[in-house]
Amino acid sequence: MSAAATWVKVCGLTHRDDVSIAVDAGADAIGFNLMPESPRYVSIDTAAELVPSAEVVTSVLLTVDVTVGEALHALAATGAGGVQPYGRHAADVAHFAARAGLLVLWPAHAVDRESVLAIPNDQTPLLDTPDNAVRGGTGRVFDWSTTSYLERDFVLAGGLGPDNVRAAIAAVRPWGVDASSGLESVPGRKDPGKVLAYVEEAKSS
Repeated sequence: MSAAATWVKVCGLTHRDDVSIAVDAGADAIGFNLMPESPRYVSIDTAAELVPSAEVVTSVLLTVDVTVGEALHALAATGAGGVQPYGRHAADVAHFAARAGLLVLWPAHAVDRESVLAIPNDQTPLLDTPDNAVRGGTGRVFDWSTTSYLERDFVLAGGLGPDNVRAAIAAVRPWGVDASSGLESVPGRKDPGKVLAYVEEAKSS
């Protein structure tokens, strides 16, 4: 990783106030969860209302089991600049989004070394805690040392928050970090103090 400040994403935003909190704190990216089973779910219409100008911050859509056409529709409807695809068709969605010049965060588990190393260079690995029963973030920390073989940019996720993001960055030097549940007061609502502290800790690491 270069000496540049760590790229910081705040995910799982559901309300305009939370978007403002993340943007004002200095986040580089924000995430909107289009997975219906998630407590942080928002519809495409709601996401379209919440996505700020691309000049302000990069907005990323979390999708699950959507086709390329459905993903491109969601991206066009919201104006989001990135996608984090899960489930069926995820590889196709990632491929087409990357070709369109959008940010692609490819969810992966560091312990699945072969799969991580096979991620195309135009997609950024998003390393989270393994859990076959959960699609999307787990909210749990994994063994950061399992990322030691990586020699490319990646985003670290999994149970991050203001209390541990500095240690995480010091341990593995990721290109970026991503947090959601660790920044909440209740599921789906962000705590302003936690968001600000998380971004400040990450940016100063």
